[in-house]
Amino acid sequence: MICELLGVPYADRDTFQRHAMAVNDHNLAPEERFAAYGDLDAYVGELVPAKRAAPTDDLLSELTASDLSDEELRGVGTFLLGAGLDTTANMIALGTFALLSHPEQLAALRADPALADRAVEELMRYLTIAHTNVRSALADVELDGHLIRAGETVTVSMQAADRDPARFADPDALDLHRQASGHLGFGHGLHQCLGQQLARVEMRVALRALVTHFPTLRLAVAPEDVPMRVNTNLDGVHSLPVTWG
Repeated sequence: MICELLGVPYADRDTFQRHAMAVNDHNLAPEERFAAYGDLDAYVGELVPAKRAAPTDDLLSELTASDLSDEELRGVGTFLLGAGLDTTANMIALGTFALLSHPEQLAALRADPALADRAVEELMRYLTIAHTNVRSALADVELDGHLIRAGETVTVSMQAADRDPARFADPDALDLHRQASGHLGFGHGLHQCLGQQLARVEMRVALRALVTHFPTLRLAVAPEDVPMRVNTNLDGVHSLPVTWG
C-alpha cells in the first residue's frame, strides 16, 4: 500500500520492503538499522527527481507539482513510510492474534463481517500499540491536583487511558460490539494521526478478507509461543504462525 502511494516501481519493491522492515527490526544492531534507514532515505531521495521528470499516478508525483522542495518531498516520503508501514502492519498482525485468542469475538466477526468497522476501533483501543508519548508544558498547568511547571515533561500512557474504567466499561475485555470511539490509538487533538483514515481502511479490508476467505483460520502454535515484540516503540509480533483447513 505504501509502495502504491509513493509510486515505487515494482522492480524495486522487494529491496524497498527489505530496507523498510530492517529500519524497525529491533533484533538488529542499531548501526544496521541506521544503515537501512540511510539506504531508504537515499532511495526516496532518488525517487523524487524521477517523479518530477516523469510523473506517475501516485502521491509523490502529485506533490512534485506543489511548492515543496526536493528535500521536503524526500522527508515526506520517508516519514510516510515510517508512520504508515510498521504501525498498520503491526495492528493487522496483533489484531489478528487478539481475535484468534478470543474465539467468541472472532466468531462474531465471521458471522457479521460488517462488524469490521467497530472491530477496528475496539482493537485500536484494546491494543493501543503506540503506547507512550511525551509532552512538554509550555506554561504552568495543574492537572488533577498536580502542578506541572513550564519546561517539565510528562510521559503520556495511551494504553492506560484506553483501559480507563471511567471511560470504558470492563476495559480489559475485548468486545467488538463496544462503541469504542474516543480511544487514543491515533492520538488526540492537534497531533492526531494524519493517516488514520488510510489505516482504518487497510485494517477493515484485511480483517474482512481474513474472516471470509479463511473461515477456519487458527494459530499454528500455542499463544505463548508467538514471538512478541518487546522493548520497542510499537507493540506487535515478530511473526504470527497460522494455519487453516
